[in-house]
Amino acid sequence: MTENTKNIIKATAPVLKERKDEITETMYKILFEKYPETKVLFKDATDDQPKKLANAIYAYASNIDQLQNLQKGLETMVATHVKTNIQAKHYPMVQDALLTSIKQTLGDACTSEVEEAWSTAYEFLANILIAKEKEAYLKA
Repeated sequence: MTENTKNIIKATAPVLKERKDEITETMYKILFEKYPETKVLFKDATDDQPKKLANAIYAYASNIDQLQNLQKGLETMVATHVKTNIQAKHYPMVQDALLTSIKQTLGDACTSEVEEAWSTAYEFLANILIAKEKEAYLKA
């Protein structure tokens, strides 16, 4: 991930913090409408799941250049994903729903440069999670 991408992500962190709940609530609506097969993955999720994701997105944006600060959160996320059987094939669905939600929520503030940066940042994090989950599935 380039420094420019990291800078864009960090620059969007305050806006994401302000509108994070709206972004994730919209994201889940899009995800379940467009990819109904994902609903089963969240059957045991608590009502605060959108808030948890919102906080995780903000934490990622704020620490994009210091990912070591997210280690404990990533470990928790991996354990939850393995418990609920999240697979690599689900990540593109979430990416589509998340980026669509960010575009809808931020409107014109979500330029093509911002959208591209978030796509890159999402894929970067997804690849980390997928690798860690793969290891965890092998140990299970």
